[in-house]
Amino acid sequence: MPLTLTLTEGVLPKGTEKTTFARLSDCMLKWHGQSENQDLKRNVVGSIHVVPQDRSFSGSMEGPVVFIEWKVPAFIFARREIQQGYIEEATSIVYEASNGRQPKDRIWVNVVHAVDGAWGIAGQALTNAQLTGSAAA
Repeated sequence: MPLTLTLTEGVLPKGTEKTTFARLSDCMLKWHGQSENQDLKRNVVGSIHVVPQDRSFSGSMEGPVVFIEWKVPAFIFARREIQQGYIEEATSIVYEASNGRQPKDRIWVNVVHAVDGAWGIAGQALTNAQLTGSAAA
């Protein structure tokens, strides 16, 4: 489940991007009650993109931004309380990591769901049932 953390250069103190990424990943697992699930944790992957200050925009104007984007199977972030809780906590993680300099209204979180059967791991296209272990063996 890829997490893409995109942020403007200077939003976070240099060298704290990796820790912030890890905290966002751990937070997602926590909200799904899966903090101890090593199989799931192994499949939380992603990347950090630091964008030059003159290459990030909000309201069609240059400005510091943070985008937290997950690409996940449809059963992840499916419950409203998980959506609300994760988004609130993830926003706070970034806000705190920026030492309060990045306004919360310039931190965006979104989730993209994969089509059932189009989740690929190790060359296999897996269904939601296969991913959750509920498929008949």
